[in-house]
Amino acid sequence: MIRAILVDDEPSNLENLSTLLARYCPQVEVVGTAQNIKDAQRLRQDLEPNLIFLDIQLNKELGFELLRLIPHKTFEVIFVTAFDHYGINAVKFAALDYLLKPVDIEELKNAVDKAQTKLMRETQNKQLAFLIQHLQKLDQANPKIALPQQHEIRYLNIGEIIRCQADNTYTHFYLQNGECILISKALKEYADLLQPHGFIRTHQSHLVNPAFVKSWLKEDGGTLLLTDDSKIPISKPNRENVKNKLV
Repeated sequence: MIRAILVDDEPSNLENLSTLLARYCPQVEVVGTAQNIKDAQRLRQDLEPNLIFLDIQLNKELGFELLRLIPHKTFEVIFVTAFDHYGINAVKFAALDYLLKPVDIEELKNAVDKAQTKLMRETQNKQLAFLIQHLQKLDQANPKIALPQQHEIRYLNIGEIIRCQADNTYTHFYLQNGECILISKALKEYADLLQPHGFIRTHQSHLVNPAFVKSWLKEDGGTLLLTDDSKIPISKPNRENVKNKLV
């Protein structure tokens, strides 16, 4: 969900934009509105939105002044104005998009889609940075991994993971407490992250924590029996490597 604040000196414009967003852009939650720069700055500090719809002409103020007060932006900006001659300044302030009043519904939807894509990319980059930060510390007592889900990021001790199993472009994480977590990323990405911690790729679709291996079954050319009683196949090309890892 995108958390947005709306800044416009006209209450009717605020109401109209709120209505359009509620009707056509359900991924946006309007968490506050302001009619001047002072109130907008207070809302930004208190509510920490990740998107601001900012009118450029605010009575005797210009919306650009709000951005001059914030040297390091942690949000995206979509300018909304009735005057198209502000376009060049909007570009200078790195606006994500620029909407003219009256707001066109399709242009609004496109601007919100653009914001959602950029915010998701930034979130993924932060998650990746977290993963790298934690997985580089191989000597720490309890290394962790971050698993991004739709409404949260789960932080797990790597030692809790019994195994991972591919499901097309998704990955199932089976945990020591019996829980199974589905993550919308391919197994290869997690294999690259977890193999430095001793995890073994037994098969194209399986990654195993050797701490939970109970025995090697000779059925079907080789199968691992884990402590949760799951049986994990070992592909022929991986057999020697698996044997060496388990010694």
